[in-house]
Amino acid sequence: MTNSTNTIDSAPIGLLTGKVVLITGASRGIGAAAARLFAREGAAVVLAARSADALARIVTEVRADGGVADAVALDLADRASVRAAVDRVEELHGRLDGAFNNGAVGQQRPGPLDTTTDEDIDEQFAVNFRSHWTAMNAEAAVMRRNGGGAIVNTSSIGSRRANPALPAYAAMKRALNSITETAAVSWARDGIRVNGITPGGTATEMIDAWEAATPGVVDRITASTPLGRMAEPREIAEAAAWLLSDRASMVTGAMVPVDGGAGA
Repeated sequence: MTNSTNTIDSAPIGLLTGKVVLITGASRGIGAAAARLFAREGAAVVLAARSADALARIVTEVRADGGVADAVALDLADRASVRAAVDRVEELHGRLDGAFNNGAVGQQRPGPLDTTTDEDIDEQFAVNFRSHWTAMNAEAAVMRRNGGGAIVNTSSIGSRRANPALPAYAAMKRALNSITETAAVSWARDGIRVNGITPGGTATEMIDAWEAATPGVVDRITASTPLGRMAEPREIAEAAAWLLSDRASMVTGAMVPVDGGAGA
């Protein structure tokens, strides 16, 4: 039996009309899918990543479709760069309504806990945890000046359970879950909602790299997913779009699984 959501794009309904949204990690995978989707749903998007050429192509594509898009360089490992990207959104639009903190460093080289290096830990900490901490605080500061907003952080199904193959990656994603929930409680009275998503296996470059390093990973992920397939990046972006929208006005502090039932 074929699920139609695997082949048919949803029609835009203006879910994010009038909103200014920052997307990190927007040059590929889930972030690039979010850039296209959010713009189709009416948002003015600001795309941030290290790859200027890739961002320029997506900006051109969005504008050709009638959307509003700009790009800003971003190095997630550099706290000043993260803050500057948020400042650039305010310079462009005067406000920030939503932020999809999706940028991440690729998963560590697969291997057990006792072979995880100090370098693995440092890189995973800097990009998959500290960058989100920095971004969330900068984003919230802009949002407070304009009555609030919404933040969505991309975590991982690997944050919800033991992950012997990717211990450093999973640990930083679990830490991200914690600050997502803490920020939701801390900033609720400021009108700022903070949620996370935990994707399962998704057909991105990151999974391609993991498959190349450990052949058979895709088959194992697919076999362990009740829906019987990998997610498309757009399907993950759809969940983020809803959480950023006013339709999710009573949702904060949630970690939403988007994993085809794999975490059930």
